[in-house]
Amino acid sequence: MAVYRDRIFPRIMNVLMNTKETRRIRSEVCAPLAGQVVELGFGTGLNLPHLPSAVTELQAVDPMKRGRHLAAGRLAASSVPVRFVGLDGEDIPLPDGSVDAVLSTWTLCSIADPVRAVREVRRILRPGGRFHFAEHGRSPEPEVQRMQDRLNPIQRRVACGCHLNRDIPSVITDGGMRIDDLETFYARGDPKAIGWTFRGTASAA
Repeated sequence: MAVYRDRIFPRIMNVLMNTKETRRIRSEVCAPLAGQVVELGFGTGLNLPHLPSAVTELQAVDPMKRGRHLAAGRLAASSVPVRFVGLDGEDIPLPDGSVDAVLSTWTLCSIADPVRAVREVRRILRPGGRFHFAEHGRSPEPEVQRMQDRLNPIQRRVACGCHLNRDIPSVITDGGMRIDDLETFYARGDPKAIGWTFRGTASAA
């Protein structure tokens, strides 16, 4: 299982999470970023091409070191300097109030304690800083919810801890943040069980 998690899964996600639809969503969620930004779940650097020039530094948090190797081309092409600062979103090794924004795309689904991770986001943000997110999670449709609940144990195994049925807005508010804007939709081309998407921003409550 360790070989799959560390070597195979990052390669799978490098392909599956780089579609026309995910690139559209990444572009939208990254567009307002500026200053010093922390990214939860850097992965293989798929957000790098979408970072605006207003970002002065990206501080990356991700447990999969193999992803950094797969990101080599994107890192070389990026005009934004990247510094790897941690492996665990639940315990980010940065001072209180030290960054302008935090970015998370399809990451809160896989963190063991996502509420704790959001509390860390709140802690490291400067006054006025914002959490920019695009996440998948629990659908509002009861039939899809039942499907998500049935498939969730399988999803967690094949996708290294990813949950299909997390209530992302509740995770964010339970972590002490206020959602400032939120758009919800089914991602085009994805099955409903994995496609219900939350895109928005949050700030300290």
